Amino acid sequence: MARRRQIYEGKAKVLFEGPEPGTLVQYFKDDATAFNNKKRGTITGKGVLNNRISEYLMLKLGEIGVPTHFVRRLNMREQLVREVEIIPLEVVMRNVAAGSLAQRFGLSEGTPLPRSIVEYYFKSDALNDPMVSEEHITAFGWATTQDLDEIMSLSLRINDFLSGLFLGIGIRLVDFKIEFGRLYNNEDMQIVLADEISPDSCRLWDLKTNEKMDKDRFRRDLGGVEEAYQEVARRLGILPEGGPRDLKGPATMQ
Repeated sequence: MARRRQIYEGKAKVLFEGPEPGTLVQYFKDDATAFNNKKRGTITGKGVLNNRISEYLMLKLGEIGVPTHFVRRLNMREQLVREVEIIPLEVVMRNVAAGSLAQRFGLSEGTPLPRSIVEYYFKSDALNDPMVSEEHITAFGWATTQDLDEIMSLSLRINDFLSGLFLGIGIRLVDFKIEFGRLYNNEDMQIVLADEISPDSCRLWDLKTNEKMDKDRFRRDLGGVEEAYQEVARRLGILPEGGPRDLKGPATMQ
């Protein structure tokens, strides 16, 4: 297997130098973390499933005109993406009260929200990803007002589309986290959707039973994590034949 230079390793993915300038290879791991890396484990086959699910959703979003960093899937665990300058924000779209939102405001988990709520968090594990306002974002230079307008517009479009897509397969999109980056082309800059969209970054509940079908099963020790991820992939029609299989990552070059 070809040796590649490792650019970055996160909690769930590794980025390697791509085959062409301006590209990266994104490798999906089976590692699972929660509570800002305080809880760690392994979900067998998660990387394979998240690679396929994220590919499917990125392509569907691209079809409706949402710009993304995704280029193509390379194999079971890797995809080729455009290299972007990541904006250090996690954008969280909330449709139903759950997780930290329910705790902060004393809401019963599962309470429908009056309208979708957008929250921003500063990407910093060391600081536990604190929630920030637009004032913080613009004052500290993480993004401009124009950037935030584009991010908000894209986030709402993504939420509307994905909510409908998941509803069509009997799943409620409770909330999800997305990230954006700046894609440069000569003098032009474009805000694009980056990172991934998968059960790692979404809360997905069965529409009839409210059964959790996402990483909350790992966070809360509910069991059946692998099966939940597989069920999401199955309903999307993209479960790899024979189920998720293992594929070792590429050798790294220091």
